[in-house]
Amino acid sequence: MVRRINVIGAGSVRLAAWEFTDPPKPAGGDQAEAHRSGVLLLHGLMGRASHWAETARWLATRHRAVALDQRGHGRSDKPADGPYTREAYVADAECAVERLGLAPVTLIGHSMGALTAWQLAARRPDLVRALVIADMRASALGAASQREWADWFRSWPLPFATLADVRRWFGEDDPWLERPNPSRGEFFAEVMTERADGWRPVFSRRQMLTSRETWVHDAHWEELALVECPTLVIRGLDGELGRAEAQEMVRVLPRGQYAEVPDAGHLLHYDQPEGWRREVESFLAAAVPA
Repeated sequence: MVRRINVIGAGSVRLAAWEFTDPPKPAGGDQAEAHRSGVLLLHGLMGRASHWAETARWLATRHRAVALDQRGHGRSDKPADGPYTREAYVADAECAVERLGLAPVTLIGHSMGALTAWQLAARRPDLVRALVIADMRASALGAASQREWADWFRSWPLPFATLADVRRWFGEDDPWLERPNPSRGEFFAEVMTERADGWRPVFSRRQMLTSRETWVHDAHWEELALVECPTLVIRGLDGELGRAEAQEMVRVLPRGQYAEVPDAGHLLHYDQPEGWRREVESFLAAAVPA
C-alpha cells in the first residue's frame, strides 16, 4: 500500500510525504506502534520519494519510514520563484520531522538529500538520532560543474516518445555515461510524466539548476563536524564521492562510520539494492536498536 501524507513546509509550501507499506502491528498494539522509531528518506536532485520505495518497505519492518518529495520535486509544490535555497530545503525537512512526529529521527539522504540531512542534523541535533549520507561530497564542486550540468540539461532530447526511449537514453545513449547502466534508465523513467507531446520530467530543469547553484560553490565540512549523532558515510565504488574524501568525512564526523557498495555507482540504492540494504541495516541495528 502507498499512502500520501500532506505536509506544510517552510513558507507554506505544500509537500507530499509517502509511506510505501502498511505499518506492521507489533505486540503491544497502538502503544507499541507509537514508539516505533521514525525514518525520513530524502532523495537527491531531480529525484522523488518513490525512488525510496524498496528501501522504505524493508525499513518498515522495524521503523516508521516516510519518504519526502522535496520542494520542486515529485508531487510537492514547485513555486516559480522558489526559494530553492539550502535554508528552504532544510526547513522543509525540519517541518516534516516535527509535523509527522518522527523525532528523534533517522535521516537517510542521497546526494543533495544527504546534504539536507546533515545540515538539519547539525542545526537541530535534538531532532536527529542517526544519519546516513549516501554518495554526497562535502567539498565544493565549483562553477565549472554548474556549467557542465547546464550543458547536460540542454542535451536532453525532449520530449521522449515513450518510457522505453527514456530508459534507453539515460541508460545507454546519454554522453555522460561511461558504459550502459540499466538502473540509471529506470531511475530517470521514474521522474518522467506523460504530456500531450510525449514524456517530460516532472521537475523544471531551470529550478534544478537554481537549487544546485546554492550549494555547489561552497564546502560543507564545518556543518559536517557539528553532526553529533552516529553517521554512516556510504558510497558506491564507482560513485561521485571518492574513497579518500569519504574517509576524510568519517574522520571529521564525531561519530562517523564508513561503508562502500561494490559494483555500484552514484545511484547505489538502485545499482545494488542488496548491498545497500546490507550496509544500512547493519548500521541501523547498532545505531537505532529496537
